[in-house]
Amino acid sequence: MYPEDLVKPMRAELSDAGFQELYTAEAVKSALQASGTTLVVVNSVCGCAARNARPGAKMSLDSAVKPTHLVTVFAGVDQEAVAAAREQMFPFPPSSPCMALFKDGELVHMLERHHIEGRPAELIAENLKDAYQEFCA
Repeated sequence: MYPEDLVKPMRAELSDAGFQELYTAEAVKSALQASGTTLVVVNSVCGCAARNARPGAKMSLDSAVKPTHLVTVFAGVDQEAVAAAREQMFPFPPSSPCMALFKDGELVHMLERHHIEGRPAELIAENLKDAYQEFCA
């Protein structure tokens, strides 16, 4: 488990952009059952989260069409919340960082770590924007 002082600025990068931080399994289940669309970012301390995932998620919000709800959990810290989020992302294997788009409680789009690592934030943002056009419009 990572110390809170270490992850605080990494959490803030998303929460300052409008993402709600979820800490419990109950909060995750409630958020993912909400009507409309929900983007879930499984945040991480790794370099690809800092360089690609968080910036890509934030850039994706510069879109006329975007998810109704934005939430995040932190791998290696919010263990209960992350486990609950990953249960809802089945059949995709656990990875962090990762991003998932849900529509009315159903998983409709997934970006696993291998889709994030080594790709520029702009490409990740475009991938998400395309999903927003398809599922959030």
